[in-house]
Amino acid sequence: MESLENITNYLSEILEVPMGSVATCSTYYTVKEVTKGELLLQEGEICHDTFFVEKGLLRMYSLDRNGKEHIIQFAPENWLISDRSSTYFSHKSRYYIEAVEDSNVLLLNHEFFKRLMENYPHTVEKNDLLLQKHIRNLQNRVNSLLADTAEERYMSFIKMYPDILLRAPQWMVASYLGITPESLSRVRKELAKKNFETL
Repeated sequence: MESLENITNYLSEILEVPMGSVATCSTYYTVKEVTKGELLLQEGEICHDTFFVEKGLLRMYSLDRNGKEHIIQFAPENWLISDRSSTYFSHKSRYYIEAVEDSNVLLLNHEFFKRLMENYPHTVEKNDLLLQKHIRNLQNRVNSLLADTAEERYMSFIKMYPDILLRAPQWMVASYLGITPESLSRVRKELAKKNFETL
């Protein structure tokens, strides 16, 4: 298995765990290799873990009554993804979390965060800041879906996920944006035309 550089950097640089203690944290999480299309969470299950993407790409989506997918979030390297409602309130999940690519994922459960905060109390503040940023991003996403044009949503998507267009099929990107693949093609063509005309 490859070295876990991303989780090491996350713990030492983001959460400011002393570098000499980072290796100790590995006893609190599980490493899982998942193949493209494999599900880490299914609707109706309790989500017990937060997933840290060491390598690869995950997505979280729901299915409506007609079986249509609605992608809530993508998670490339260094991202965390979880159904927080299910994790913290033990509710049955409404979502699926799936590997878009072959991925190397770390499963961080309640014990991981508990031990982390017990041993390194300053990480409580760091984790809270990360949570607030996540909530802010979700609020911005909801507002974007309600108020922005398809072009504005697409530009916001590129800013948040600069390389996902090269890694995920177009229909997934369209699902995230709340538009059809045909509409996404039109948006991309219009933007390409505008950029060409400004040259």
